Parts: sequence; structure tokens; C-alpha cells
Amino acid sequence: MTVADAIRDAAAVLAATSDTARLDAEVLMAHTLGVTRSELLLRHMRDPAPPGFAALLARRQVHEPVAYIVGEQEFFGLPFRVSPAVLIPRGDSEVLVEAALAAHPAPEPDAKRVLDCGTGSGALLLAVLHGLPQASGTGIDRSADALAVAQDNAARLGLAGRAAFALADWHQPGWADSLGGPFDLVLANPPYVEDDADLAPSVRVHEPAGALFAGAEGLDDYRVLVPQLPGLLAPGGVALVEIGHAQADAVTALAAQAGMEATLHRDLGGRARVLELRVPGMQGLERKIPLGKGTATA
Repeated sequence: MTVADAIRDAAAVLAATSDTARLDAEVLMAHTLGVTRSELLLRHMRDPAPPGFAALLARRQVHEPVAYIVGEQEFFGLPFRVSPAVLIPRGDSEVLVEAALAAHPAPEPDAKRVLDCGTGSGALLLAVLHGLPQASGTGIDRSADALAVAQDNAARLGLAGRAAFALADWHQPGWADSLGGPFDLVLANPPYVEDDADLAPSVRVHEPAGALFAGAEGLDDYRVLVPQLPGLLAPGGVALVEIGHAQADAVTALAAQAGMEATLHRDLGGRARVLELRVPGMQGLERKIPLGKGTATA
């Protein structure tokens, strides 16, 4: 059997469990051969099918995400290592990176200090740092396993010198005291899925529940994190928060209660995806932010 035959048969098998059956088969075959998908299609379709392909196909048949099988997912044009300890970065989240790169809260466009809340694989933080060569940042997560993945990605992308990672949980008092704020940009993709949401098995069974679910309305983490955002931001700072497509009004109301104004950004499908949050009247003003036992003047 040739590679082309094996891909054809695999796509037919995967059609019952995947909306991208042909693509899945090609990506898995390329991984088995140790080549890129482009190289596969151009140079290897007539080669003998490798024996290791069947095992990968079997994993995909039981809904394991392709990204976990091959251990990598592209995001914002960058390759990220992923594991079941982290959510798989998705194209919809690139809207948040674009909004962050377009914001100019610091006097010098690139000279920003960035905080990424719930960093997971580090995709948001590292994509922003890649686009802002003078910026530095910290990613926090309550999962040590996730932080290990993020640190590895920072090293792989040559960003370890500008990216730090810390174990922290915004539900705990004083979680930000040792992070060295305030920050010009705060990024957040918190859990926002309703507990009883109808999710594909590849998501509900395989991706980390702690990074997905946030109560009956999917708002539990916003209720905790959003009121803390003003205290994390430097004067003129901006917070970019990813939301579910039906959560814009609810999270905007939480932001308003915290004294913040919201601008909505939509994804390519026209769905609400990111809220850009600012504290009005703080542009260029000096304020004191509690940092552990002392204070820092921003």
C-alpha cells in the first residue's frame, strides 16, 4: 500500500468522527514520516505506507485531537508544543493577539510589560512578545504541568530571556503580589465554558477541564478576575480578555462595575471574541499599586 492509498483509506475511516478527515490523515501521515505536510504531498505520496501510521490513526478514531497526537499546533504563525496539560491554541484566539499588538499603552510602542493570566501553552504571551521585540512578560497558571509546556515553548521560540512563568491562581488572595506589576498589557483567556455545554468528545474528553469550565453560565472566573484587572494595569494600560460568543454583555457589565470601559473585537466568523478593557482617565496619571508588603508608583 502506498502513502496515497493509506491516506485515502484513513480519510474514509475518519469521516465518521472528524469534519476534517482528509486533513487529519495527511497531518498524521506527515508526522509518521517525519516530514512537513507540503513535503508529504509533493514528494512522498507514492512511497510505501509506514507501519507506524496505523497506531496514530487508531488514536484519532477515538477522538484524540490531532495536535495532541503530533504534539504541536501552529498559532499566529508560530509552532507551539502542546500536551493534554494545556488547551490547544485555536485560530479564534489570534484576535486577542492582534488586538494586543494594535494597542499602544506604553510611551514606546514595543516597551511593554505583559501579564498573561492562565497562560497554558504560553501561546498568547509568546505570540505577543514575538510581535513586540522590546517587550517582556510573565505568564501565570495554576497548573505546574502547563507551565512546563509554556517554558519549553519560550525556549524553542528563542523568547526565554523575555518570558517568565509563575505558579499562581487569581482565586487566591495576594496571587499577584510577587509578579512585579503593574503591567501595560494584561492578556486573559480564562475558563468560560458552561458546565453543561455540548462539546465535541475531542474537547470534553481530552482537553483539561480546569481550563475549560467555569460554572453554569461560564462566568465564574470572569467574576473573580475582571474586578482585579484595574489593580494590575499601569496608567493607560489595556486588558484583553477572550470571551464566549454570547458573553459580551455579561462581561462588559462586570467590567463597568470595576470602572472599566470595553471595546468588542469579533473573530473572522463575526462572533464576539475579545473585550479590550481600559480604565478611563488613567492615561498618563500616577497611581500607587500594592505589591506585596510595599507599594510601587506607576
